Amino acid sequence: MAPGLPSAMERPHFIGIGGAGMSGIAKILAQRGAEVAGSDAKESETAEALRALGVTVHIGHAAGHLADDASCVVVSSAIRKDNPELARAAELGIPVVHRSDALAALMDGLRPIAVAGTHGKTTTTSMLAVSLTALGRTPSYAIGGDLDAPGSNALHGEGEIFVAEADESDRSFHKYAPEVAIVLNVELDHHANYASIDEIYESFETFAGRIVPGGTLVVNADHEGARELTRRVAGKVRTVTYGEAADADVRVLSVVPQGLKSEVTVVMDGAELTFTVSVPGRHYAHNAVAALAAGVALGVPAAELAPALAAYTGVQRRLQLKGEAAGVQVIDSYAHHPTEMTADLEAMRAAGGDARILVVFQPHLFSRTQELGKEMGDALALADASVVLDIYPAREDPIPGVTSELIIEAARGAGADVTAVHDKDEVPAVVAGMTKPGDLVLTMGAGDVTDLGPRILERLVK
Repeated sequence: MAPGLPSAMERPHFIGIGGAGMSGIAKILAQRGAEVAGSDAKESETAEALRALGVTVHIGHAAGHLADDASCVVVSSAIRKDNPELARAAELGIPVVHRSDALAALMDGLRPIAVAGTHGKTTTTSMLAVSLTALGRTPSYAIGGDLDAPGSNALHGEGEIFVAEADESDRSFHKYAPEVAIVLNVELDHHANYASIDEIYESFETFAGRIVPGGTLVVNADHEGARELTRRVAGKVRTVTYGEAADADVRVLSVVPQGLKSEVTVVMDGAELTFTVSVPGRHYAHNAVAALAAGVALGVPAAELAPALAAYTGVQRRLQLKGEAAGVQVIDSYAHHPTEMTADLEAMRAAGGDARILVVFQPHLFSRTQELGKEMGDALALADASVVLDIYPAREDPIPGVTSELIIEAARGAGADVTAVHDKDEVPAVVAGMTKPGDLVLTMGAGDVTDLGPRILERLVK
């Protein structure tokens, strides 16, 4: 067996193996020599990428997919208790392991950087993975999105650093013991699991308390929720703050847009440092500064890491250009929380100049829409026009009275031009009828709205 492979993970079976987090862990285990199998609801490019590594991927969920000699069954919080493979595992007495426990086991013995926060985790984790790789540090990493191709969300590297996205949604980030932890922001989200902002703070406090002795918490000095966390953990863990605030340890002096890039200048340990971020938007520039601070906390020289950050050119679904047709650019955005939506729309407004911005938005989760529908509508008012789809339920059952109409009413109340489209198949024709050369179209949301980008491009050339 390859070094670092836990014995319980020698023959793991993943339920929902095609998911962003699950597929990453499966990939690393396969690269370490495990005999990995799993199932997913449908075929995908991720499933094919896993098969290329020797992973057995079944489509659909059935008790027969679980081998009798599986060493464990790996699940995420999205797997329902009545899943037939989970029931079969109970019959066979096969241990069930949560995704976070599997990831924690993979990080054991290495130097983990865990990236947490309500927004920006995937981007910041990716920036660290790409820049450290560019420096020859050969890190392992597990990211909640693909860098440049299906299945590129994770890698088993030979180096001592492990960079991981730390998910707060179900408190699973409490399982990790990082040497360096990043907290980008703290906001109320994941309403099915957190009843109040105080519960969110308590959860992030627990996460910060998991940092190993002598480790470092890198935390945003510009975000009030993150500053509150800093106050709560004062004296308990070494903290390094970053941002534009005058009291930030790593202070951002300027973010200068340069087309689809930014030039960032910071003051760090009394010295000015200027570097390039190869994606647009002030929030992405701040993510890069968080990555810089974390790498330096782990011992990587700032003068080496700062220029290496320019090697990051984006991750799939994070303002990813899908193509251009009839003079219209189609860009895909994973934004689904109002703060993320606002940040991406402001970034595109700065990068696009006078271009009209049209958003195709698919709300994600009934609970999130119930709590933040008005704020989503307010965010859509930043676009020149929007198409709003029905709610993507993901793991949730419907909530009576909660529909995308909550967002549409709020958006119109904020002065937005909004069109409701209930049939996703009608969207390409609707968008084609709304656009003109020079426009930017953003497909936005965490569900299957991403599938519409190529279809919109096809329709634009007809």
